[in-house]
Amino acid sequence: MKKRYLFVPALVALSVFVSCGSKNSETTEENSATEMTTESEQESRPSPLEVKEGDISGKPFKVQYGSPSVKGRQIWGDLVPYNVVWRTGANEATFIELSEGMTVEGQPLAAGKYSLFTIPKENGDWTVILNSEWDLEHGHFQYDEKQDVLRVEVSPEWEESSQERLSIDIEEPGIVIRWEKLKLPIQIQ
Repeated sequence: MKKRYLFVPALVALSVFVSCGSKNSETTEENSATEMTTESEQESRPSPLEVKEGDISGKPFKVQYGSPSVKGRQIWGDLVPYNVVWRTGANEATFIELSEGMTVEGQPLAAGKYSLFTIPKENGDWTVILNSEWDLEHGHFQYDEKQDVLRVEVSPEWEESSQERLSIDIEEPGIVIRWEKLKLPIQIQ
């Protein structure tokens, strides 16, 4: 009789363990399906997500942005208006990540993640903005000037050749933004 009382709780414990195990495998399968969907969505984005990592002055640096294409459109002053905050990319906000403090155009910037915005101008220097709210799903639509950490002025350069897709590369003098005929070098040390 005592063996019977021990057998029933053991059977109940085993059935609970087995049912939890199957839920975990279902959850894992669901997570895998979600990851595959995310990868599939990534491939179908009109403006692919780009991540660039490298060193600036021997310090790790990362930039992540949506890379739109020109597609025959008028970019400056039209698709990207002058004198208005631009998310400097497409989709979610572009962000940079510094593992150590650096300087941007001579101004100190502490280690951390920052969204990158610009204010394009028809003539003269452009304003480059680094904002503490870096994880903005809708880019400049959620931009809050009160969260600006740094604003600097940078001189754009205009090139003869046109670049179809926006790129932000880690190169001298820090990072360089290129799109259409624009080249915007931002000094970072």
